[in-house]
Amino acid sequence: MVQRPKQGVERFALGVTRWVGSLPSIVLHTFIFLASFSAVWLGILPFDRMLLVLTTVVSLEAIYLSIFIQMTINLTSATIEEVGQNIDEIQEDIDEIQEDVDEIQEDVDEIQEDVDELQEDVEEMTEEDKEEEAKQAGQERTLKEIHAGLERLMADIEKLQKHS
Repeated sequence: MVQRPKQGVERFALGVTRWVGSLPSIVLHTFIFLASFSAVWLGILPFDRMLLVLTTVVSLEAIYLSIFIQMTINLTSATIEEVGQNIDEIQEDIDEIQEDVDEIQEDVDEIQEDVDELQEDVEEMTEEDKEEEAKQAGQERTLKEIHAGLERLMADIEKLQKHS
């Protein structure tokens, strides 16, 4: 967010509106009003003159406060508008990131499918290897049985040759 430097009047307006809404401002205004009415009560000022001065001061203060408050509102509105634009840009970025995340999730799903297929292939190969091992073991047993049978046959033939 690009912020322009605040001008002196804008800084002053912000400071005044901040101060007017504070406890010291209430105390000061209360003191001024009490002092004004006390001046009449003590006979320092006539009532009409005190009211004229107080009314004039309060009116001028109200005019300037309303101007400063409006300046503050304008500055705040501009800031809110900038924040709104930034929020819109951030939302666009979030939407793009969500699309990227969705694409990545699709890729992960495809990879998981490939892994599952590879796992099935490995299991099939393992089963085929077991079947092949069982077949070889059966062939070896058969060969051993044939070999044992031939040895017995050869032994019988030798016995027959010796007896004949």
